[in-house]
Amino acid sequence: MVSIDSSITAGAKTPAATNRAQKLYFAIWRWHFYAALYAVPFFVMLALSGMTMLWFTAIAPEYGDRIAVTPAGQALRLTELEASALAAHPGGTIDKYIAPYDAETPALLRVQTEAGAQMLALDPYTAAVLRDRPEAGTWNKWATSLHGQLLTGVDGGIGDYLVETAASLGVLLVVTGFWLAWPRNGEGFAAMFLPKVSASGRAFWKSLHRAAGSWIGLVLAFFLISGLAWAGIWGGKFVQAWSQFPAEKWGAPLSDKTHAAHNAAGAKEVPWALELTPLPLSGSQVGQQLLPMGTPVVFDTVLEGARALGFVGRVQIKAPQEDSGVWTISQDSMSYDSDHPTADRTVHLDRYSGKVLADVRFADYSLPGKAMAVGIALHEGQIGVFNIVVNFAFCLSVIFLCLGGLVMWWLRRPAKAGRLGAPPLPADLPMTGGVVFTLLLLSLAVPVLGLTLLAVLALDLLVLKTVPALKRVLS
Repeated sequence: MVSIDSSITAGAKTPAATNRAQKLYFAIWRWHFYAALYAVPFFVMLALSGMTMLWFTAIAPEYGDRIAVTPAGQALRLTELEASALAAHPGGTIDKYIAPYDAETPALLRVQTEAGAQMLALDPYTAAVLRDRPEAGTWNKWATSLHGQLLTGVDGGIGDYLVETAASLGVLLVVTGFWLAWPRNGEGFAAMFLPKVSASGRAFWKSLHRAAGSWIGLVLAFFLISGLAWAGIWGGKFVQAWSQFPAEKWGAPLSDKTHAAHNAAGAKEVPWALELTPLPLSGSQVGQQLLPMGTPVVFDTVLEGARALGFVGRVQIKAPQEDSGVWTISQDSMSYDSDHPTADRTVHLDRYSGKVLADVRFADYSLPGKAMAVGIALHEGQIGVFNIVVNFAFCLSVIFLCLGGLVMWWLRRPAKAGRLGAPPLPADLPMTGGVVFTLLLLSLAVPVLGLTLLAVLALDLLVLKTVPALKRVLS
């Protein structure tokens, strides 16, 4: 929850405000306030960009994935679609094929040209080009880069770290928000979830904010944690790095490239559990024969091999990127091939022999990998219409929660006082064992949050005490 309010007004001097419970209330409210001060702009950005991404992936894909096609007998062979795509871009090379979702949607081909990668949607019955546009520069890629990198285009860069800090503080907001919203002074639990419609002014906004936050707080925690699993520090250096598939079990020589090399610029298309896993190399004697000996290993035959392996519907085939590279057959929710993350499957073929070098399924993922496969699908609205509707509603709720907090601050702020109006820091702050344990647990679980808390405490206890003018502005 993103609250910037309390039932206790700043400056109130009553006996109750001096007791242990009241001091702890003010302290937690103060942490909540400062966390929200940083996180609110990011939360609004994340919600708006999230809705944009959801629209351009699940509802209106920009490459033409869902263009309506009229079935006309037998679909053409893939070689005929390749010829049509290359006729549109002479001198280009095709390095990815995406099969249609069903008989009434187009096939997609990616053509590498001197000007960059082009994505073409083709009628599978006539080979007519229905859409032809650059792979880069889509609204979805723009929103994705904003969502995770603040448009810096660098994983693990400053934009990534700023967003990770906001998400980490969001975890603190959820925990402190539930603490502040918890029923007290004889209230029932209904007070947490039902706004006081009879109230007015700040009291009404506070009850509305409290109820909205209580309803979506756990959902917000889920979105924050699933998003943090991709962040540069918590995800890349801890959770994701410890949860990769052990590629050594394949028995094939391994490349110095990882599966993340298959992600298009500004997009996450490879399953989380495989991103940091090395790719196998072609040219060895290992593997299980899939294509008959002597069969050319090309898009057409690899597609036939994929169907023989049991891939149905939309399946993606990527050509080798270098002489020792492999053909990759994949079907997963990360690439919007399927709305069943538990059906994820990635297969690698030797480019020379057509042998299966690796066959990774959902069951092969580690426990965190399985959790993330399902969690990311829910996070991105990939599991059906209900998931899309819920995610849109959640994003709108987050925006409302943030704006509601700002309204409460505006109504409570000391007008024309030239200061922020933060909750006061109590003297002789009571730090109970439960509070200390919770802060330590959160700091260990989310390292960036721990570092941020130390920075805020240093600001509060060292800087503000020695710089009166700054203390006045931020108080």
